[in-house]
Amino acid sequence: MAREVFIVARNCPEIYRYLTQTFADADNVQVIWDRREVDRRGASGGRSAERRRADRRQRAAIEAELKAHGYAFLTVEG
Repeated sequence: MAREVFIVARNCPEIYRYLTQTFADADNVQVIWDRREVDRRGASGGRSAERRRADRRQRAAIEAELKAHGYAFLTVEG
Protein backbone atom coordinates (compact mmCIF):
# COMPACT_ATOMS: atom_id res chain seq x y z
CA MET A 1 0.00 0.00 0.00
CA ALA A 2 1.32 3.42 -0.90
CA ARG A 3 1.94 5.93 1.86
CA GLU A 4 1.59 9.68 1.44
CA VAL A 5 4.14 11.87 3.23
CA PHE A 6 4.11 15.63 3.74
CA ILE A 7 7.48 17.13 4.71
CA VAL A 8 6.95 20.55 6.28
CA ALA A 9 9.61 23.28 6.48
CA ARG A 10 10.63 24.10 10.06
CA ASN A 11 9.63 27.74 9.66
CA CYS A 12 6.00 26.84 8.80
CA PRO A 13 4.32 25.63 12.01
CA GLU A 14 0.90 26.75 10.78
CA ILE A 15 1.14 24.41 7.77
CA TYR A 16 2.29 21.56 10.03
CA ARG A 17 -0.62 22.15 12.40
CA TYR A 18 -3.14 22.33 9.53
CA LEU A 19 -1.90 19.13 7.85
CA THR A 20 -1.71 17.12 11.08
CA GLN A 21 -5.29 18.12 11.96
CA THR A 22 -6.60 17.51 8.45
CA PHE A 23 -5.05 14.04 8.15
CA ALA A 24 -5.31 12.96 11.79
CA ASP A 25 -7.57 10.02 10.93
CA ALA A 26 -5.81 8.96 7.72
CA ASP A 27 -3.84 5.73 8.12
CA ASN A 28 -1.73 6.19 5.01
CA VAL A 29 -0.76 9.86 5.48
CA GLN A 30 2.21 11.00 7.55
CA VAL A 31 3.15 14.62 8.29
CA ILE A 32 6.74 15.23 9.38
CA TRP A 33 9.07 18.18 9.97
CA ASP A 34 12.04 18.72 7.69
CA ARG A 35 14.74 17.25 9.95
CA ARG A 36 17.73 18.77 8.21
CA GLU A 37 19.44 21.41 10.31
CA VAL A 38 21.97 22.77 7.84
CA ASP A 39 22.46 22.66 4.10
CA ARG A 40 24.36 19.46 3.36
CA ARG A 41 26.58 21.17 0.80
CA GLY A 42 28.09 23.34 3.50
CA ALA A 43 28.77 20.46 5.87
CA SER A 44 32.25 19.03 6.00
CA GLY A 45 33.10 15.38 6.34
CA GLY A 46 33.44 12.27 4.27
CA ARG A 47 31.06 11.31 1.54
CA SER A 48 29.61 7.90 0.92
CA ALA A 49 31.07 5.86 -1.90
CA GLU A 50 27.74 5.55 -3.69
CA ARG A 51 26.01 8.73 -4.85
CA ARG A 52 23.03 8.14 -7.06
CA ARG A 53 22.11 10.83 -9.52
CA ALA A 54 18.36 10.18 -9.23
CA ASP A 55 18.58 10.50 -5.46
CA ARG A 56 20.10 13.98 -5.75
CA ARG A 57 17.44 15.08 -8.23
CA GLN A 58 14.67 13.99 -5.87
CA ARG A 59 16.29 15.87 -2.97
CA ALA A 60 16.60 18.97 -5.13
CA ALA A 61 12.91 18.77 -6.05
CA ILE A 62 11.94 18.41 -2.38
CA GLU A 63 14.13 21.38 -1.46
CA ALA A 64 12.49 23.50 -4.17
CA GLU A 65 9.00 22.57 -2.93
CA LEU A 66 9.93 23.38 0.68
CA LYS A 67 11.21 26.80 -0.34
CA ALA A 68 8.30 27.59 -2.64
CA HIS A 69 5.35 26.25 -0.62
CA GLY A 70 6.59 25.44 2.88
CA TYR A 71 5.99 21.73 2.36
CA ALA A 72 6.76 18.89 -0.03
CA PHE A 73 4.47 15.95 -0.87
CA LEU A 74 5.75 12.44 -1.57
CA THR A 75 4.18 9.08 -2.34
CA VAL A 76 6.19 6.22 -0.87
CA GLU A 77 5.52 2.84 -2.47
CA GLY A 78 5.66 -0.38 -0.53
